[in-house]
Amino acid sequence: MDRLSLIFGVHSHQPVGNFDFVFQNAFEQAYLPFLEVVREHPSIAFSLHFSGVLFDWLESHHPDFLDGIKRLTDKGQVELLTGGYYEPILSVLPDADKLGQIAKLSSYIQRRFDFVPKGAWVAERVWEPHLAKSLAEAKVEFTVLDDSLFRFAGLKESELSGYYVTEEQGSFLKVFPISKKLRYLIPFAETQKVLEYLRELYRAGNSGAAVIVDDGEKFGVWPGTHAWVYEKGWLQRFLRSIEENQDWIQAVTFSDFLASQAPVGRIYLPSGSYEEMMEWALPFEARVSFEAALQRIKTIDSPDQIAPFLKGGFWRNFLVKYPESNHLHKRMLGISKKIRKVEEEGITRLKALSPEEGGKGQIANNEIQVRAREELYRGQCNDVYWHGIFGGIYLPHLRHAAYKHLIRSESLIDGLTHERRSWAEWSPVDLDGDGFQDLLVTTPSLALFFDMHRGGSLWELDYRPKEINLINTMTRRPEAYHLKIGKEMGEGPASSQGIKTIHEMEPTQDQVDMEGLLCYDWYAKACLLDHFLGPDTTIVGFSRCQYSEFGDFVNQKYDLEVQRGKEEIHLSLRRDGRIWFPQAAIPIRVEKKILLRGDGREIFIQYSIENMQSADIQTVFGTEFNFNLLAESEPDRYYKINGRKPDDSRLGSQGESDEVNRVELVDETTGISVLLHWEIPACLWRFPIYTVSQSERGFEKIYQGSSLLPHWRLELPRWGRWNLGIRLCIGDQEGF
Repeated sequence: MDRLSLIFGVHSHQPVGNFDFVFQNAFEQAYLPFLEVVREHPSIAFSLHFSGVLFDWLESHHPDFLDGIKRLTDKGQVELLTGGYYEPILSVLPDADKLGQIAKLSSYIQRRFDFVPKGAWVAERVWEPHLAKSLAEAKVEFTVLDDSLFRFAGLKESELSGYYVTEEQGSFLKVFPISKKLRYLIPFAETQKVLEYLRELYRAGNSGAAVIVDDGEKFGVWPGTHAWVYEKGWLQRFLRSIEENQDWIQAVTFSDFLASQAPVGRIYLPSGSYEEMMEWALPFEARVSFEAALQRIKTIDSPDQIAPFLKGGFWRNFLVKYPESNHLHKRMLGISKKIRKVEEEGITRLKALSPEEGGKGQIANNEIQVRAREELYRGQCNDVYWHGIFGGIYLPHLRHAAYKHLIRSESLIDGLTHERRSWAEWSPVDLDGDGFQDLLVTTPSLALFFDMHRGGSLWELDYRPKEINLINTMTRRPEAYHLKIGKEMGEGPASSQGIKTIHEMEPTQDQVDMEGLLCYDWYAKACLLDHFLGPDTTIVGFSRCQYSEFGDFVNQKYDLEVQRGKEEIHLSLRRDGRIWFPQAAIPIRVEKKILLRGDGREIFIQYSIENMQSADIQTVFGTEFNFNLLAESEPDRYYKINGRKPDDSRLGSQGESDEVNRVELVDETTGISVLLHWEIPACLWRFPIYTVSQSERGFEKIYQGSSLLPHWRLELPRWGRWNLGIRLCIGDQEGF
């Protein structure tokens, strides 16, 4: 009988914008020790994939590590895989960006390692059938996907060996199934258990391939794995056991296997990813039901006959589950379209370089386009567009990095399409794809997105000179794993037979105690949210979104009128709504007029609240602002109220101040200040926004920004009107 082929690979990646110490820790705990052990076993072949993000960091910090990889590829022990350079979810990119990302990584691998990659890693193994054509066009011969997709296509366990051929519009691609069983055994189970499973495959007459390709971080970064894999010698024992059993098992590369084995057959795979990912993509209630269904199946006879057909969600529905992800994705698509338009129109213009862009001189438009596309690619890195066992969209520094690169890309392209230094433009756009027209306003310094069907609210506020979206917050929403918080702790991860995977981790006591942080918003956190509060509303109730809202303005439709001057834009956002009192619903008109000038960094807001009934009313009106300067307690980031620091000036502080005309959020590190100044003294509430999200370490409390609510007690006579002017100014703190 022929030997069983073991194809053993690792995929390593760090997100764009992740902290340098995280890169270094992963290098020391996982990447370097793994390669050191591999070198000691030259008869065992491996497949490696590193994202371009990680290659860039290694080039800057540990180029000798890359030299070591080249020596292994030169000997034929290691096969390198290509993929999207910045690890994007390929299926949701424009086709040109798919090809560009793959070509960039393939070119780097050929240049750096003198190696032509034949296979591609698909980020998060997110598969859609149309990818077969794109990968084939990128000169990719094969890819690896989770065996769950093959099961959904109707294959049995005995058929999950070797590789299949799929096709899209006549473009062919070879696909290998990754064994879920091996993913859970390696490196968590004792080596003997892994070998027993491989022997089962061999004894069943399987002379095909057993494939395991999984995260490199699970070999040293995930909790407990460094000690288990290296200090306790799991990897050494496992590789020695393969060497000692080479009479029936051989470790080969994908290309070696393809050269000696024919395909098992043809297949068409449904859209999907690994099973955990498809579960995470489900909405809250559906995920709770899905988890219950999985548990119920375990109690019936022959659960294996049903479980392979119990499929979770679809990756793209993360863009529904998290509007923040959707907003980033649609902004990315819009910027990609801008770049293609400039390329197609062949705009030729020299651009003077600013000091931030490299100093003196000029560059031609084609070089600007290259820079813009590179920044776009960085902004496509997948981690920030979804959430599962890792922080993802909940991590503010990753969202900040994505916005930074997208804003930089758009600014470069806008510099080509606008000859004047001062300009202002607006466009109605259904940016979020909900079927309603919203508004995007852009000047050289600012970019603003208004959601007209959710309170006429300001969802995005980019200060372009510093490449930052100043809002960049998260709405607090329920997650299925929140149901575990507050319950008794489970048993810890202790076993002489192995360690727990991150999917099996139980919350620690301090994480159990996070239950008090769980509160959920019924509206999206943004700016210019118009509230009419009950007289008994407190800062505590409002901060937890547990209060009485008397108006119907916060998340309802506003009408829009736009007037454009030569270098300025006038907006009028208006809603005829109601305030509910115990006796009656009173018609109220709220209008907010907004002025933006093409040469400035100020936003002028004029509120008008009009009583549309012939009866006097008393109410409390407040306009909510949410900003995120990324640090809640750093001494260089703080509040100033009426020009002075309060006793507790941290951006993570909660407080109530009376007779306030002016509040400023200061970030000395970047030199940014956000100033709000209003004409009529207000009572100001300020408080931090926290979420509790899941990570590989358990549950984490994350600061998502600071919320401000200046509010006023209004006495509106019948047919009366109340006016308020607000100035929002962004820029260098010395300028205020």
